[in-house]
Amino acid sequence: MNELTQLRDAVLRALQRGGLQAEPAFPEHWAPDGTTPLATVSLGAADGKNLAFCGYLGQLEDAAGRIREVYGKRLEGTITLELRARRAGDCRQACETASAILLGGLPEGIRPGELSWEGLVWERETELFLRRGSLRCEALFLAQEPEDGSEFLDFMLKGVFET
Repeated sequence: MNELTQLRDAVLRALQRGGLQAEPAFPEHWAPDGTTPLATVSLGAADGKNLAFCGYLGQLEDAAGRIREVYGKRLEGTITLELRARRAGDCRQACETASAILLGGLPEGIRPGELSWEGLVWERETELFLRRGSLRCEALFLAQEPEDGSEFLDFMLKGVFET
């Protein structure tokens, strides 16, 4: 799973755990029912960088006493959200809930930065209130030498990755 998808999915899960209905933006078949506020999540621009020389962070001793190599990389990006609801008050409340989650309820591998929201508008196409927001953030991904000594396959978002 690539890093952008991991980041988006971690934000979706955090919003859902916080009580918001949340889905990825641009699904194949999507039509908001309007009965509850809905957050759609996507990722804007992103820029990745290795941590340390070639991403090498050092060695880690696992529970079995085996030494494993650890690599890391950092991704800076923008998470974009669209909140829709039938009533303006519901949209504002969903915005408050989402803000609290984005600034204090994301996995440890995601460091929130600046959060900004546009004004509340009426969306004629969906006949729902809409509020768009964006969060600048940094995400830390780790790759660890597999127990069987095979090649590294993927970087995993810190906090989701089990060491």
